[in-house]
Amino acid sequence: MALSTKPTATSEAYVAVQQSPEFQSLRRKFRGFVFPATAFFLAWYFLYVLLSIFAPGFMNKHVAGNVSVGLIFGFLQFVTTFAITFMYARWANREFDPAAEALGDHLDGSAK
Repeated sequence: MALSTKPTATSEAYVAVQQSPEFQSLRRKFRGFVFPATAFFLAWYFLYVLLSIFAPGFMNKHVAGNVSVGLIFGFLQFVTTFAITFMYARWANREFDPAAEALGDHLDGSAK
């Protein structure tokens, strides 16, 4: 059985939606959150790595008992990961998902 390369009404509907201003706005909205959040996290992560390589004296400095600055920074990496995930989930539920749902409903209506 050969796959057809002829465009169907459904594929044309998807292309039309992708070219629509609503989809482009949704895409900008997504990138507007994800790219800065990713850049922030990568900068924070590489700061941690670079400090551990080039400033071991600072990272080994004990703050309380056997708790060092490096240990605190390492723990904060996990905290940051969960915080970004939480912020994304809240943002997506409030901003992104309703717009994506409306666009999906529009696509479902035009594909039939």
